[in-house]
Amino acid sequence: MIELGKKQELTVVKKTEFGIYLAEEQEASEKVLLPKKQVPEGTAVGDRLTVFVYRDSKDRLISTTQEPKVELGGLARLRVAQVGKIGAFLDWGLEKDLLLPFRQQTRRVREGEEVLIALYIDKSSRLCATMNVYEYLENQSPYKKDDRVRGTIYEISREFGAFVAVDDRYSGLIPRKDFHGDAQIGDVIEARVTAVHEDGKLDLSMREKAYLQMDKDAETVLKVIDEFDGVLPFNDKATPEVIERELKLSKNAFKRAVGRLLKEGKIEITPKSIRRRS
Repeated sequence: MIELGKKQELTVVKKTEFGIYLAEEQEASEKVLLPKKQVPEGTAVGDRLTVFVYRDSKDRLISTTQEPKVELGGLARLRVAQVGKIGAFLDWGLEKDLLLPFRQQTRRVREGEEVLIALYIDKSSRLCATMNVYEYLENQSPYKKDDRVRGTIYEISREFGAFVAVDDRYSGLIPRKDFHGDAQIGDVIEARVTAVHEDGKLDLSMREKAYLQMDKDAETVLKVIDEFDGVLPFNDKATPEVIERELKLSKNAFKRAVGRLLKEGKIEITPKSIRRRS
């Protein structure tokens, strides 16, 4: 069977003035056209060619000797060539751009940017892209606890945290309790592996271990105090929501940083504020 969305080796069964027809074997009824401009010089009936099969602008099966940037079930970062009425069109190395429907976008994409997608077949038997890549990621990564990794945030959940495609290939999660800051869907981030689950999925953190992170968090707190003219209008008893909004820190990280600054004599805590000492 000729497979849509995959590279495959097929047999030349017929030559015409506009190209050649390929099939799995000489007598097979299912055939696909390779346009004349794609046919290698000297090709004859009976030869075997490796081609990629997709659909043309009229939704007809067609083959190409060009190399696609992604195959069925695979993932790739593709450039947005343009945005139309039904979605975005991505450059995937072939003459016809690949559709990324609006309903398959986890955020609205812009022309010229690169997005991480997976290739699938939709209900109309057409090849399409999706930014919902969770089911296409692998679980068995080569990483272990405390390894540094790089990945793309592809989904953010208030309940679970930020889902990350590590190396744009493996399944990772920054748990909600550890996800703080301004990172958005599509951002490429660096993180630390905090756990490797039995199923191979990774837990991640964008922060260092607490004792290493404390100095950086203390600097953040001092910077925000200075932005408030030296007096932060809340103290370490503030709600996690206030701390997250103003400092992009968890309450525990904030309290550790404040403790460090207090010990160093750089701040003083009042019933309603934190003041920087001169």
